[in-house]
Amino acid sequence: MKRLPYIVFGVLLLAGARSLCAQQVNPRVPPPPPAPPVETPAAPQPVDAPATAAAQPPQLPGPIDPTIPPPPPYAEVTPEPPPAPSGPAFDPLHAERSITIGTFYMRKGAYDAAIDRFVEASNYQPSLAAPWKLLGETYEKKREYAKAVESYNKYLQISPRAPDAARINKVISDLAEKIAQESPKKAER
Repeated sequence: MKRLPYIVFGVLLLAGARSLCAQQVNPRVPPPPPAPPVETPAAPQPVDAPATAAAQPPQLPGPIDPTIPPPPPYAEVTPEPPPAPSGPAFDPLHAERSITIGTFYMRKGAYDAAIDRFVEASNYQPSLAAPWKLLGETYEKKREYAKAVESYNKYLQISPRAPDAARINKVISDLAEKIAQESPKKAER
C-alpha cells in the first residue's frame, strides 16, 4: 500500500517522457516553410461613405530626407511628474539607521558621507536632537565652524535641557572665537 504512490508517479513520469519524445525536433530535418499570410477581402464601402484611414492601403516609407529632423520620441505621451512631497517623511527606524551609519562614517573620517547621513536622519525625524549634535561634531572636525555653530544651536533649540547643554554652549563660544579669528585672515587673502 505504501508503494502505490511511487508506482503511480513512475507511470505518470513514463507517460510524460513519451509525449516529450514526440515533441522533439530533429536537427537534420529542415523546418517547414512559413505559411503565406492569409488576406481577407475588405468589406465593400458604400459609394457615399467617407474614406477612412483604415480603408487606405499602407504606404511604404520612402527615402530618408536628411534635411527633415526626426520627430521627438514619444511626443504624444507626456507622463505627469510625481507630486512633490509635502514635507519630511516621519520614519524613526530610518533615522536611527542613518545616525548609526553616519557615526561609522564620522569615525572612519568620511565626513561628507557622515554629514549626508545626519541630514537624512534629521529629515526622517525632525524632532530628534542627536543628528544635530553629531552634525555639529562632524562640521567641527571638518573645520567648517560656522556650520558647526548652526548645528549645535539647532541641537540646543530641540533639546534645551540636554545633559551636555553647558558643554555645548562652551563649544559654541569657542567656535565663535575661532570664526572671529579666521575672518581677518580670509579678508587679507
